[in-house]
Amino acid sequence: MTRTTPPRPLDITAEFPELAGLARTATRLHPTPGAPTVHDSSVGGPLLWPTDEPWPYDEPGYPPYKPLPTLADVHQVRALLTQAWARPRGPRESLLTVQEKEAVERLCAGHDPELLPSGPQPLIPLVQLYARDVPALAFPHGTDLLQIVWAPRYGIEGCSTNVQLRWRLASQVRQVLRTPPEPAYVECDDHVPQPCLLHPEPVRELPPGHLLDQDLEERVYDWCAQHSVSYQRDLSVAPGWKAGGWPAPFTFRDPPESESDDERHCGECGAPLEALLTIDSSEWDGANGSWRPTEEGPGAAELVGHPYQSLREPTMMTIGRGYTLQIYNCTATPSHLPRTIMQ
Repeated sequence: MTRTTPPRPLDITAEFPELAGLARTATRLHPTPGAPTVHDSSVGGPLLWPTDEPWPYDEPGYPPYKPLPTLADVHQVRALLTQAWARPRGPRESLLTVQEKEAVERLCAGHDPELLPSGPQPLIPLVQLYARDVPALAFPHGTDLLQIVWAPRYGIEGCSTNVQLRWRLASQVRQVLRTPPEPAYVECDDHVPQPCLLHPEPVRELPPGHLLDQDLEERVYDWCAQHSVSYQRDLSVAPGWKAGGWPAPFTFRDPPESESDDERHCGECGAPLEALLTIDSSEWDGANGSWRPTEEGPGAAELVGHPYQSLREPTMMTIGRGYTLQIYNCTATPSHLPRTIMQ
């Protein structure tokens, strides 16, 4: 299955040729709910993890303080709601049956924090990328597989063990860990990815406005205003889940002011960072949808369970109030802990 991003509404590089030299290739991942295997690139799917390598854990900043669901609870609630939205119903018919409503309420109520274990908790799979699917992404020499695991908690920004990378050579994994450990509870169900297969597509990107020099930024934005098009939403950085390319624009906050800012450097060695993965709350902008793939146009069949589970939000993850989370990795030592920034 392919995904095709429509051409940009205008070719801004014809007016500003200096932008053409700043173009980068990103890989839009186009996640779609499915049943990935360890041999697939995926979001939230099983990982090709060797049995002789310890599964990563992370120490929560505080013990459970309120009733919390398990990973199984989160997926069961989603399955019940997807099933309910998929079936036809009358104008005054309830979405859920009495039994389903009771089950959802019970699962969402969580478990007594006094009975939940404290201490380190296993991380969960976030994304797995095979080099064959993202050729524009630079893999360290001797590797062809990137795995990212993280903690489904609120404290996801910064540089800590709650987000970890593994670069490996797939052919060296002889025996696969089939049942990795799971955390005893989920603090933030919005940070639990729905298992998705990927349909990678290379796209050309231009720098976000905050990375242009001030004079060029002003001229670009003035030109876009005259042509009734948005540089940020239509002409520069692709929305949705993607690998590589330019970082997402900053929306609700300002970017770091100087190159010396700690936020722009590796938390372990201080080396510069590079945009590795963008986690987005939606796959395209709802206002004009200029990045919406042609295969998912207005006439496309929606997912089973729409509108609860939609093509625009296939991973069922929400970052903040609908923002993006950028994962940056160290340019000097790729195995160092990544830095995450909500943008």
